[in-house]
Amino acid sequence: MLLVSTSSLTWYWLHRIFWFVKEAWYDGIDLVLTKNNFDTWNADYLKSLIDNFDVPILSITAPNKWLNEKKVDMIVDIAKKVWAQNITFFPPYLTDKNTTWYTRYLSKVKRDTHLSISIANVEPKFIFFVIPEYKNASLLEIKRITGDTALDLSSIDSSSWMDILKAQKNLWSSLKNIYFSDKHWPKKGILPWLAWWGTSYLPLESFLMKLRASGYSAFITLKVTPREMWAWTDEKVLQNLEYFKWYYKKHFLETK
Repeated sequence: MLLVSTSSLTWYWLHRIFWFVKEAWYDGIDLVLTKNNFDTWNADYLKSLIDNFDVPILSITAPNKWLNEKKVDMIVDIAKKVWAQNITFFPPYLTDKNTTWYTRYLSKVKRDTHLSISIANVEPKFIFFVIPEYKNASLLEIKRITGDTALDLSSIDSSSWMDILKAQKNLWSSLKNIYFSDKHWPKKGILPWLAWWGTSYLPLESFLMKLRASGYSAFITLKVTPREMWAWTDEKVLQNLEYFKWYYKKHFLETK
């Protein structure tokens, strides 16, 4: 199923994002919860948008810093109220003193709610070149937390051109959501525009074909920067959404 991350259109209000998704005929929305956008935390408002536009919120992305068990419960409550199927969390940030919400509580939440609780990979960044910005963030470690994972292609270490293929192979059956974008240092979160000419910066075509061959049936979420979406012109936004839908169908749905 093909989703649009609200972070791709974050310059718009939520009701406009729902309108774009409906006009472009995507399957639904991945709602990114942000600290300063209180509307993303208002379950009643979100339900009204779902009803008015007939566009579901199928996945929720939690904030990537400063979580605890209380905030996890708030996020789970929103997911239940809007009938989301998946919630994606990130490994603990360096300054998080208490990480039991991650190491213990998330697996309990999954058992109690029967929601898919996915852990996403994060870009490998270091403070003073030696201290990792996020704790317990290797692909092997994120797979152990709940058994469900999400793969952000723009956050894969780009030291090897083939790394996204290795990541997909390593996470394989645990994958519940894939945040899709192209990446070319220093730019990330870009549309695979070069695919028009038969190539792209990352091996995205090969990635989608291998994904199809593996029997993947969960979410693929378009997650690019608002600037990449030309998010100041409605016509261009719709054109870009249509383009990516075409790209997805060509390299995933039509793969033989």
